[in-house]
Amino acid sequence: MRELPQLPTDFQAALSSLRTTRSRSELTLEEIPAPTRLAPFGVALGAEVVLDGEELATGRFILLHDPNGSALWEGTFRIVTYIRAQLEPDMGNDSLLGNVAWAWLVEALAEHEAEYRSAGGTATRILSESYGTLAARDDAVDIELRASWTPTSPAVQAHLEAWSQMVCTFAGLPPVPDGVTLLPARRRF
Repeated sequence: MRELPQLPTDFQAALSSLRTTRSRSELTLEEIPAPTRLAPFGVALGAEVVLDGEELATGRFILLHDPNGSALWEGTFRIVTYIRAQLEPDMGNDSLLGNVAWAWLVEALAEHEAEYRSAGGTATRILSESYGTLAARDDAVDIELRASWTPTSPAVQAHLEAWSQMVCTFAGLPPVPDGVTLLPARRRF
C-alpha cells in the first residue's frame, strides 16, 4: 500500500479556509476528484445551480498547491475555474458577452476582497443547432468561462465565495446582498 504524503501546512490552511465558505442555497457544491498531474496537492469542487429541475449553470473550482512554487503561477497556489451556462439566444449573440463574463469575475473577486495576481482566462460562446431527428430542438447558446489566478495567501475562502457568486450570476440569479433573504418566486399558472 502506498503511503499518502503529509499535507503541507499551507495546504491544510487553505482546505480549512474552503470549509468556512458560505454560498447561496441555490448552489450545490460537491467535492470531485482533483487533477493529479498539475500539482502535488489539489482539491476540486463541482458546482451546479438547479431550479425547478432545470440546470441553469455548472462549474468546477480547483485549488492547486505546489510547495516549491511555480514561476508560471507566480506563487505556490493556483486556482483554476470553469463555468458554463445556457443563455437566451439574444444574449448569447451579443459580441460583448466575453468582456462582460470577464468583468463579472474581476468584480466578484474585488467585491469579496480576494487578493490575487497573474489572472488569465477565456470566454467562449457556443451555438448549438439541431438537425435531422433533433431538428425540433430550439437553437441553444452557451457561455463558458475558463479562468485561473494566483491567490496571494492560503486564505482562499473569499476566492471560492467570489467564484460561487459568479456561478449564480451565470445562472441568471439576481444578486443578494448580505443579510437579505429572497422570497420564493411565485409560480404563475
